[in-house]
Amino acid sequence: MKYLNYFIQFILTILCFIVFKILGPSLSSRLSGKIFEKIGPFFRSKKTIHSNIKRAYPKIEITQITNIANLMWNNYGMVFAEFMFMHEFRSGKLSQNIEIVGQNILENIKSNNEQVVFISGHFSNFELMAMHLEKSGINLCAIYRPLNNIFLNRFMERIRKKYICKNQIKKGLAGLKKLIKLKKKNYSTALMIDQRVSEGILSPLFNEKALTTTIPAQLVKKFNIPIVPVYIERIDGLKFKITINKPLSFPQDSSQQQITDNLNQILEKFILNKPGDWIWSHNRWK
Repeated sequence: MKYLNYFIQFILTILCFIVFKILGPSLSSRLSGKIFEKIGPFFRSKKTIHSNIKRAYPKIEITQITNIANLMWNNYGMVFAEFMFMHEFRSGKLSQNIEIVGQNILENIKSNNEQVVFISGHFSNFELMAMHLEKSGINLCAIYRPLNNIFLNRFMERIRKKYICKNQIKKGLAGLKKLIKLKKKNYSTALMIDQRVSEGILSPLFNEKALTTTIPAQLVKKFNIPIVPVYIERIDGLKFKITINKPLSFPQDSSQQQITDNLNQILEKFILNKPGDWIWSHNRWK
């Protein structure tokens, strides 16, 4: 029954993508955003979302919570539709819609043949981070969590490898072995640090400890390389701004806990900058 449900979800998703192709990126993004805004609350716990937002804004009013949740679902829907147009973001007309702040930092990393860890979260259209880094000539591998739906995951993986980043590393032991091999070949790594993990360390996020990935800290300790925070925000419709922040170097005697805590503080600032751009539906504090 599980695989039958997965297959039905896959067929429905493909049908949506076909419709998006016909409608074009602008109309598809707006339409999908509005649809998700209406149906999203039926698929994810409203209670969890509201509870998560209150952790960041303890004194927030219910009307403001609802507004942030609606913005989140709208953005979620827009990203869903925009996935079908990643080729246009990479080298087509939509590439002109991406403003880059700090491109010189990437050029320095490339020209000096440096190896770094790029970190971000699920903000705005988060797929654009790895896409732009690879497009800029960075030798890159991107860590991702495979979808539970095996049919849909294969389809998404194909698009990610073709238009976003060809070196996709699955989370897990097998992926870690591949990651280490690429690190030894001087590849940089890109990953999102805001998802709930089953293994990690407890690190404060909005004054409450949450299980957090230690991959960036492990890479810093093992290879003595800097971390580059990247922030993506939706400016208007299909227009985005990607901000490449200055590399952060940590003393060799820094612990994994210290590095991870520092990165969660950066993540908090990103979230608070535009809370409607972040995905609040994941229970990070479970």
